[in-house]
Amino acid sequence: MAKRKRLLLGLGGILALGALGFGTYVLVFSGRSVSTDNAYTDVEVAEITPQINGPVKQVDVVDTMAVHTGEVLVVLDDTDARIAVAQAQADLARAKRQVRQVMANDLNLGGQEDLRGAEIRAADADLAKAKATFEKATIDDKRRQNLADGGAVSQQELTDAQAELRVAAAAVQEAQARVTVAHAAHSAASGARQANNALIVDSTVDTNPEVLAAAARLEQAKVNLARTIIRAPTDGIVTERAVDVGQQVQPGKRLMSVVPIDRIYVDANFKESQLRKVRPGQAVSVTSDLYGDDVLYTGIVEGFAGGTGSAFSAIPAQNATGNWIKVVQRLPVRIRLDPKQLAKHALRVGLSMNVTVDLTSLRTDKSSRED
Repeated sequence: MAKRKRLLLGLGGILALGALGFGTYVLVFSGRSVSTDNAYTDVEVAEITPQINGPVKQVDVVDTMAVHTGEVLVVLDDTDARIAVAQAQADLARAKRQVRQVMANDLNLGGQEDLRGAEIRAADADLAKAKATFEKATIDDKRRQNLADGGAVSQQELTDAQAELRVAAAAVQEAQARVTVAHAAHSAASGARQANNALIVDSTVDTNPEVLAAAARLEQAKVNLARTIIRAPTDGIVTERAVDVGQQVQPGKRLMSVVPIDRIYVDANFKESQLRKVRPGQAVSVTSDLYGDDVLYTGIVEGFAGGTGSAFSAIPAQNATGNWIKVVQRLPVRIRLDPKQLAKHALRVGLSMNVTVDLTSLRTDKSSRED
């Protein structure tokens, strides 16, 4: 009986110590952190797509291969692109020669305009001469008519004087017509020069719009030639390669992906009830199922997603139905990891992680302090 009593007292003491320990934990440690194992690695994957069409000439990478920024991934056949560059170079040279020709025409048209101006002056002089002759013929005709009345001149002389007057009048009309023609020719020459000058005004050969347009086409052809070589946009691991030699590719078609594993982050899906005290900038402890507890990553809460996973699902939940059942939602929280730790213990996209946020830690991220 005494032994049983001692056992009961011992058991009671153990239970009391357990309750005291649990109470101490709740008072001291509870509420200082939140944890979840619903967390996975992710990263902004670089999609490799061609910007021009053409047949694939060479593929230099395979899945799982590590590449660095600028390394050649795929080479397209550049025959058409080189021909396009040569054609654009010829078009640029032709455009420059045409502009030089227009500039030379301006000098020629300027000479034509000056010539037409001289013709106007010559026609004006001829008109003045014809008018003077007409005035003299008019005076001679009147004088002979007066003399003919007195019988001082013969009828033949009077007839000759009248004929000379008509000839002089016709000469004046002819001279006036030449003046009109000269002015019209000068206007035509001036208009031709203005039209020609409009093509080159305020520009040199190199700054002429036609030359600039041809130069732009040449630059585009060179860019397209450079795009026949597809390079890695970032450091990372090649994955999902879907291109082979001889394949005809089109702009925008995905050829492969490059995963920048040095910029991997963690999306931790916390329950909404766990996020009351979680703030950007708080310190985070992370372990992976890949390495286990032997490798501890340190991170920082970088931000929260704009909505829960169910809100952005293909078929969002209809919570306004009559048979609604409340389900605790989870909100993705992005955790930024230490790049040095990632370099030492590399991760891949989609790995399972265990995340613990220290709710008492101070913010160290400047952008977080601004929230």
